[in-house]
Amino acid sequence: MSSGHTAAKAAPRRSRRAFDRDRALAAALHEFWTHGYETTSIASLTKAMGINPPSLYAAFGDKRQLFDEAVQLYTRTHGARLPQGPDARSAINTLLRHLAADYTDPSHPPGCVIITGATNCAPGSQEVKDKLRTMREETKASIAARIRADITAGLLPSDVDADGLAAFYAAVIQGMNQQACDGATRETLERVVDAAMTAWPATPPPSGPATPS
Repeated sequence: MSSGHTAAKAAPRRSRRAFDRDRALAAALHEFWTHGYETTSIASLTKAMGINPPSLYAAFGDKRQLFDEAVQLYTRTHGARLPQGPDARSAINTLLRHLAADYTDPSHPPGCVIITGATNCAPGSQEVKDKLRTMREETKASIAARIRADITAGLLPSDVDADGLAAFYAAVIQGMNQQACDGATRETLERVVDAAMTAWPATPPPSGPATPS
């Protein structure tokens, strides 16, 4: 016989959706890529990532640590290294044409987060600016090293300024980034590459046998 009290049924547990860390990080990258480090707020990050601030801090640490992880994701998925090739000219040409396509790809924000991510940073964010500057300098150094290898191999004249030529192509890359952010199409950037490659030094003529006097 019932005691007159209806036994309370246990409330069903809500099934908590598993936190998709990779998806959240991709959303954070999109925010930083679109707005830059300084102006991207925790509120906009948590909204884009679909999590609350405590979850963000627990999973990623602070905003700076999240940005570092987002940059790492960018380099794995979009970052372009100087490719292998028979010579420096072909490698740089391939790199620039890859960037022309990637900087204007409509599936993600335009340009390059390593170039634009810390354009307008307060003094307190100097470490972020320094980190991205170092990454850009590493790319420029790799271009210069490839040019010097061609000079040593006799594929370029011995008087070519490897560092100056590398700085020129690094400037082309940064200019392509800005053009893409301003709405330039892939075709426009391809024409920029065409013009930039005309600045490549002439290949020295092959050395043949000495002509008898």
